[in-house]
Amino acid sequence: MIKIYNTLSKQKEEFNSLEQNKVRMYVCGPTVYNLIHIGNARPYIIFDTVRRYFESIGYDVNYVQNFTDVDDKIIKKANEEGKTTDEIVDYYIKETLKDANNLNVNPATHHPRVTEEMDGIIKMIEILIAKGLAYEVNGTVYYHTSEFPEYGKLSKKVLEELEAGRSDRIEMTDDKKSHMDFVLWKPKKEGEPFWKSPWSDGRPGWHIECSAMAKKYLGDTIDIHAGGEDLVFPHHENEVAQSEGANEAPFSNYWMHNSFLNIDNKKMSKSLGNFKTLRAVGEAFGYDTVRFFMLSAHYRSPLNFSGELMEAAKNGLERIKNAKINLEFAMTHTKVSDMTIEELKLAQELPSLESRFHEAMQDDFNTADALSIIFELVKFANSYAKEGATESFVKQVYELFMKLTDILGILYTSQNTSEVSLTDEEIQAYIEKRTAAKKAKDFKEADRIREFLNDQGVIIEDTREGVRFKRV
Repeated sequence: MIKIYNTLSKQKEEFNSLEQNKVRMYVCGPTVYNLIHIGNARPYIIFDTVRRYFESIGYDVNYVQNFTDVDDKIIKKANEEGKTTDEIVDYYIKETLKDANNLNVNPATHHPRVTEEMDGIIKMIEILIAKGLAYEVNGTVYYHTSEFPEYGKLSKKVLEELEAGRSDRIEMTDDKKSHMDFVLWKPKKEGEPFWKSPWSDGRPGWHIECSAMAKKYLGDTIDIHAGGEDLVFPHHENEVAQSEGANEAPFSNYWMHNSFLNIDNKKMSKSLGNFKTLRAVGEAFGYDTVRFFMLSAHYRSPLNFSGELMEAAKNGLERIKNAKINLEFAMTHTKVSDMTIEELKLAQELPSLESRFHEAMQDDFNTADALSIIFELVKFANSYAKEGATESFVKQVYELFMKLTDILGILYTSQNTSEVSLTDEEIQAYIEKRTAAKKAKDFKEADRIREFLNDQGVIIEDTREGVRFKRV
């Protein structure tokens, strides 16, 4: 039984999908005008892991993550670089997908782009106007928040308090009927991209875009809507108002929000000089280390990034990688026989480890506790599933090890090894050449082969049992 902390109810709730063994999930994607930063990586990794877990227990997940490809920041970037907005968008979508792949994030079922969804956006605005939930002033269309009685139910902000507080996140104009009303459509400015609509040549507001895309790809009501906690208000609050107002149905049954990532205990910002792109961090520490680091804390807990913590994460991941290498080595150095009596007793501990892993993941996707179970399995494997053990026993340990690490997606070839073009067979051939060189006392050639493999991201280790290799 999976329990999810629902931002809407502020408590953990048992997960029940709209359709049996199916999950409809929408995750807010980036505005593509720059490389994604290290904070963006957290929702990418967290909600990919949520999806992986659902799929591992038999759910079919329709996972939608959009690209916001029309925005003031994109237009500004295009003007600064003397390029078209299409050139900016196409480049950064490609780079974002490259970064996501390097994090071992599986591609979404659908990656809609706002500029390709204008018909649905315009249609939803027309519905809202017809229902009295939106109004037009000089080509601009606003959502009339006071006409939606439940406005504020997600963020738990009362409309009257919002009006009085006049949040600095809300744009103020004289055309609005209420301070809290927000833009659904706005007229173009000189030199901006635009689309034709019944109200003006222009483009949509940010919030309506996600409502329209979620409806098209997932339906009027979805199972899970997810994103960073900074999106709760006003973005997700406004999505609720738009979608439920237009569709007359609950928008999302569960709302999941990950907490912030700080840099050296400070909020990340360009003004503080601590802004870090994922690309820079991934190249410095390894993208697989970034993924492991993000999963080492519960997604609703604040997470602090520092060089020291990343090194610690790298060391922790290395322990898991080495356990895999040791298990694979043991697989080729086992006794081909049934388990011994001692091994049969030890093997009885494996179902308990797997069960505890699932308990952690089903308790609001507690990846930190799930990782602790994997480390217990690592210790178990290093102690018992080694050279000289029976094939049946080592294979059982290895299969569970790979199953659990695959759910978290933590063992893979990351960017700092993606340039390696050598296959395992080719590496083994080089090792054999090196061994032959050493036997012929041609140590210069042996060292040359070692250095060549090292340059390719392959480390070879001479052990009493033979030569091993690993990718780093």
